[in-house]
Amino acid sequence: MKKVRRIFKPLPFKLRVGKARTGRGLFTEENIPRGACIIEYIGRPVSKEEQEKNGGKYFFWTGKYTMIDGNIKENTARYINHSCAPNCEADLYKKRIYIFAKKNIKAGEELHYDYDTEYFDMHIKPKGCLCHKCSPA
Repeated sequence: MKKVRRIFKPLPFKLRVGKARTGRGLFTEENIPRGACIIEYIGRPVSKEEQEKNGGKYFFWTGKYTMIDGNIKENTARYINHSCAPNCEADLYKKRIYIFAKKNIKAGEELHYDYDTEYFDMHIKPKGCLCHKCSPA
């Protein structure tokens, strides 16, 4: 299989924040092709002290020792919820986080990516995963 080179520049897809099964979520209002860069996850740098407390639900590692807190108004990507069967994935490039489509996504679908083990074990597992794969409606 030929590996496609990613372009780390979000395309201007029409996205909206809306009601999701776990609160608010991010939905696409148009079809998104597999492999497309959808949005950048942005935030403010997190200090070493904040990292040690590890209390932020929107923290994202941007390097071995660097982290951002995505809980800022400008970060629409913070509304992307977790799924154990995601349609998106996060990719790190030059200490910036980009969200890519793992498959073709239809207009109206909610965007999801796998929050990974550390976050899942800390915030989701104790309450029980509510994604479509783990808790079908």
